[in-house]
Amino acid sequence: MASHGDQDLHHLDQAPENACANGALFCPLALLPQGWRSDVLLRWDGAGRLTHVTPDSARGSAALASGPVLPGMPNLHSHAFQRAMAGLAETMGSPADSFWSWRELMYRFAQRLQPRQLEAIARQTYIEMLKAGYTSVCEFHYLHHAPDGAPYADPAEMAWPLLQAAGQSGIGMTLLPVLYQQGGLGGRPVSAEQRRFVAAPSWLLGLRERLLQHMPENDMRRYGVAPHSLRAVAPTGLEELLSGLAGQPGGSDAPIHIHVAEQLREVEDCLAWSGQRPVQWLLSSQPVDARWCLVHATHMDDEEYRAVAGSGAVVGLCPTTEANLGDGVIDAPRLIDSAARWGIGSDSNIAISLRAELRLLEYAQRLHHRRRNVLAVIDAPAVADRLFCQALAGGAQAAGRAVAGLMPGQRADLVVLDPDHVNLAQRSSTQLLSALVFCEHDGPMIGDVYVGGRQVVKEGRHALDDRAREDYRHALAALLKD
Repeated sequence: MASHGDQDLHHLDQAPENACANGALFCPLALLPQGWRSDVLLRWDGAGRLTHVTPDSARGSAALASGPVLPGMPNLHSHAFQRAMAGLAETMGSPADSFWSWRELMYRFAQRLQPRQLEAIARQTYIEMLKAGYTSVCEFHYLHHAPDGAPYADPAEMAWPLLQAAGQSGIGMTLLPVLYQQGGLGGRPVSAEQRRFVAAPSWLLGLRERLLQHMPENDMRRYGVAPHSLRAVAPTGLEELLSGLAGQPGGSDAPIHIHVAEQLREVEDCLAWSGQRPVQWLLSSQPVDARWCLVHATHMDDEEYRAVAGSGAVVGLCPTTEANLGDGVIDAPRLIDSAARWGIGSDSNIAISLRAELRLLEYAQRLHHRRRNVLAVIDAPAVADRLFCQALAGGAQAAGRAVAGLMPGQRADLVVLDPDHVNLAQRSSTQLLSALVFCEHDGPMIGDVYVGGRQVVKEGRHALDDRAREDYRHALAALLKD
């Protein structure tokens, strides 16, 4: 089968993400780790790293931010290809429709995807993320082989399109090749639709080595691994993957992401298989630490909440997708009160909005607890401010990249709000994030977006908007053809 040749790989590595001039931006108002500050001068070096973050400064020759400035938010969990499924699973197939019936539809859809279609979908998706204020993405990548499960001549055939799309859009990426071995706990065989995902730990580690060889890690790009879930990875496979990862370049601190405890049936199956709940089994059998991201972790008991917090792992919350799939609602007050790290992801990409993820996280708790401002505390009474800052820290940890906010040594990833937007005009700094998260009127509130000091969105537009939309339409037309 066709694969990228060395010339194509060289071209990929010359994507515009790698070019960045020294720069400076004067921000009349900016959100720093210590809170909102006035007259902040940001300076970054040629690699896109912040060198100076100085409040109460004079502008000098720096460019002027047109509105309040926020750190860019990391998106800690994405399946880019599922963007093209948006709206396709919203018709009842059975009165018992659930995550599991949705999964079968997703498998069938994934069978049709070709590399060029994946690139077009991912490019459109990543541009939409940038416009939404996500400046980094952790891409959970399991479409490895041809639809019939036959290996491509190049094991990275389906990974290059994701890297190309990230480079062209300008978003930072943590690519997470996924280990998928079995169809269920206890070694159940895979279905025909799952063969495209299946790989041995040695194959997956070889894929990571190939990516490192041809497109080395840099300030914009990292490679981790993702054992898909306990149901899809055998204990011996998990051990082999983690042992092999430790021996690879950058492997000792590489991000490790896993789906866990998303569905109640998953918890019940794990109890029947092992006598333990999924998060309990994982933490008791593996040295889970700050490199790990436990995606969803929706269904935990008291001891699991405490153990996750003690491990230093990040919990990856995807409220829009979790609501769409009927996963259930995490006990967010318990999660946050335990001091566990957490962040947000767009997951299935049926909606791409960090504002919506934070809003739904709070609103689900209001519905459950029947009171308001559930995720606020006396010392941090503004819900949006508290959630934004915690999601930023957790997302940066999960990405394994220096994207934790506006401070020296971090990436110059920043979002400029539209000061003339009807919901932002005349707001004080203490009201801005509340307006951003909880008001939804009259279009986007984000004007400009910078990634690593390079402006990728200007006044709400991306340079590749027209091309990306056209390519996406063509890809979707081919995928939806009967």
